[in-house]
Amino acid sequence: MIMTQIFKQKPKIYIIHENEEWIIPLKKELDKLQFPYVDWFINTGEIDLTAAPPKGVFYNRMSASSHTRNHRYAVEFTEPLLCWLQTHGRRVVNNRNSILLEVRKAEQYLALNKYGIKTPKTFVVSGKEFIRKVVKKFDNNPFILKPNRGGKGIGVQLFKSINRLDEVLSNDWNELSLDGITLVQEYIEPKDGCIVRVEFIGGEYYYAVRVDASDGFELCPADDCHTEDVFCPTTENVSLKKEKFEIIKNYYNPDLDKYKAFLKNSGMEIAAIEYVVNKNGEKYVYDVNVNTNYNSLAEKKHGEELSGMRQIALFLGEELKIIQNKMT
Repeated sequence: MIMTQIFKQKPKIYIIHENEEWIIPLKKELDKLQFPYVDWFINTGEIDLTAAPPKGVFYNRMSASSHTRNHRYAVEFTEPLLCWLQTHGRRVVNNRNSILLEVRKAEQYLALNKYGIKTPKTFVVSGKEFIRKVVKKFDNNPFILKPNRGGKGIGVQLFKSINRLDEVLSNDWNELSLDGITLVQEYIEPKDGCIVRVEFIGGEYYYAVRVDASDGFELCPADDCHTEDVFCPTTENVSLKKEKFEIIKNYYNPDLDKYKAFLKNSGMEIAAIEYVVNKNGEKYVYDVNVNTNYNSLAEKKHGEELSGMRQIALFLGEELKIIQNKMT
């Protein structure tokens, strides 16, 4: 695809993505609001660095799990694309820095810690022999192995002891993370069997969802509870999984300002922060996701006029109006 072929003169909303199913709800809301947009599917293509990008709002909806849909280099291609847009001063929602943190969990944790946000104790490891060395530091307490760059929980495993470790490492473990780096992480057992996902749109808190992670939660609260998939309306058996979600009424979290500061300085404007609360009431943030698919049934059951996708459409539309007004 030649990038310039999809550009028009008037500013529009450009949705940068690699999964058509995920953006159907957003496009419906943009159509209702009559905001002009371009469906910009990114997998392969070309960028003319000598040309200027069009005017508009560019919403980066690229997914860290794109490689699981045979779009192996979609993320890598999106990085220079976003750099190109930002170099020309274009309005990018979820900028290049956000995607860098999205696919580098170790760096994501360091960025969270910078804002006083607690994360599980984690070791960054390259090489199976160092995995064996590091797990001994957990004193036979449960721990998790997860890819530094994975997607949809693939490769994430919980170990209640080191007994199974050699069996697992005998396989091609290093290949499970695209960058060959493994995170060895303490397992935080949730006091109520649930995780909490806090949604932000335009950098502002929108709502929080309690997710029942009892089915397979022990595989990993960070990824293998499938929070990315179960929030997706296209997931198989979604009718069963929808019951797992409940929007929390009168939600209170004293760390919200910390979350907002982290997101703002990380270039994440539309994102979700996921955490678990242990038996002592301590919160541990284990993942930040710049891709979110909202559970419409949970929104309806909440009893208020809530719609994450509509709110995103409104936010993008307001940003587009700012650009339009500057051109008049």
